Amino acid sequence: MIWLTDKIEFPSYTFTTDDGIIALGGDLSEERLIYAYKNGIFPWFSEGEPIVWYCPHERMVLFPDEIKVSKSMKKVINKNEFIITENKAFEEVIYNCKNVERSDGFGTWITDDMEQAYINLHKKGVAKSIEVWKNEELVGGLYGLEINNIFCGESMFSKISNASKLAFIHLAKNKDYSLIDCQIYNEHLASLGAKEVARETFLEILKS
Repeated sequence: MIWLTDKIEFPSYTFTTDDGIIALGGDLSEERLIYAYKNGIFPWFSEGEPIVWYCPHERMVLFPDEIKVSKSMKKVINKNEFIITENKAFEEVIYNCKNVERSDGFGTWITDDMEQAYINLHKKGVAKSIEVWKNEELVGGLYGLEINNIFCGESMFSKISNASKLAFIHLAKNKDYSLIDCQIYNEHLASLGAKEVARETFLEILKS
């Protein structure tokens, strides 16, 4: 396993483990995070652990024109019970992604340091959020990084049914992204049209 130094660089993809781990250590500086995402790498670790950097062999992605909106979701959208905003409550969104209990069990991986790191990126205009409101209450949302015309999704949350789906559908239909990076396989996102592609395919799109 390769440990990173203070120098902002990552090893070759040939060193990636079967689990998709490419390196350990380093820091969560704005420069390193942006460099990582530009090269298809993202951090994913738990509090108290060293930073673990991933570049999975298979990448879960959504091509926006392939978004699937079910009949039931179309009914939810047409009811106009929700208000959707962009970048109005980034810190609230990441706080909820960190703290709201999730059915997939991935709600606790956002450490305090990661939370602050992405807030810093938001202040730089790199990290973005989508918020879903009902009766003036934030009930769902998502956040991620905007790298050129690709949205690198990080996490989403729902306090009520369908709220995170609404945020994701809004992202796909109302933003001019060529691709939405969903990182790893997720049944929730697969139902919305996301699919796995080879890492090489993803990196070609990212570089172009």
